[in-house]
Amino acid sequence: QVQLVESGGGLVQAGGSLRLSCAASERTSSDFAMGWFRQAPGKEREFVATVSATGGSTNYAASVKGRFTISRDNAKNTVALQMNSLKPEDTAVYYCAAGRLYVTSPTLYDYWGQGIQVTVSR
Repeated sequence: QVQLVESGGGLVQAGGSLRLSCAASERTSSDFAMGWFRQAPGKEREFVATVSATGGSTNYAASVKGRFTISRDNAKNTVALQMNSLKPEDTAVYYCAAGRLYVTSPTLYDYWGQGIQVTVSR
């Protein structure tokens, strides 16, 4: 059982930056792709970004491409999401997830963190 814990959320003004981190309880390298998802009030959980098990491939939602960067450190069992040029519409609870497939569908991820709030004010 992989446990994931997110950190780094908070309140930021539009145009600002935040860095989210996710720490895994055990070795996730070579076994799991890692992803970030988000869910705003009244909306479904949506894909944000994913990184392959080796870190060699990344994929982003169109809405965040060019502003967000996902990265992983397999030696430390961590994955990060650097968020720049934040917009009010980025406001959501952000979730870290681990899965055996490098995909964008949240239903195919096996382990989830508890989520962390990101609020972007105008």
